[in-house]
Amino acid sequence: MIRRNQRMRREYLYTKSLEGTERALFEKKRRIRQALEEGKPIPTELRNEEHELRRQIDLEDQERQVPKSFVDNEYATGTIREPKILLTTSRDPSAPLIQFVKELKVVFPNSQRINRGGQVLSAIVESCRSHDITDLILVHEHRGQPDGLVISHLPQGPTAYFGLLNVVTRHDIKDRKTMGKMSEAYPHLILDNFSTKVNIHCFLLTVKLFRPHVLSLLPR
Repeated sequence: MIRRNQRMRREYLYTKSLEGTERALFEKKRRIRQALEEGKPIPTELRNEEHELRRQIDLEDQERQVPKSFVDNEYATGTIREPKILLTTSRDPSAPLIQFVKELKVVFPNSQRINRGGQVLSAIVESCRSHDITDLILVHEHRGQPDGLVISHLPQGPTAYFGLLNVVTRHDIKDRKTMGKMSEAYPHLILDNFSTKVNIHCFLLTVKLFRPHVLSLLPR
């Protein structure tokens, strides 16, 4: 396990180190492409590399013209790999928090729930990695009210915190008979105007919690 973690860290650092090189190459090709479109001379500092850069530009399709980041690699298998989610709580959870986590298990049908007990977070993360868990969701509370979700994509992140306000669970609704049973159908995702870098990170982190056939319905 220790050797595996060391290898994964080295791969992570190596992949991150490539981002700067790829982005610099993308900027050079962008400048050459812009000069050709506007009929301007090639910048002096790029003339020695012009032939090779123009060859790469001719071979690129629309997908390759956009620079990729490490986040794209992290979620590259999201549309083909079955996500495995682990749900747990903060220590000494109250009854409302336990009920809320049970309902989250229905929201994410491909999830498993465990009691936190006295386990430390680092031990839970290591256990998730050894069992190929793709995402860890930790639910927090304040004075008996669920107030936050920590979602961590394994093995290398990213991790995000989402605040919860005015949570109402099924157990809080008195007239349960008219409400009926809780549906176990896969949720319909509505995600609009996620355009900035932070929004895209949140978009990917959230949407990859669902099964591949749900992701195939999302707009490209």
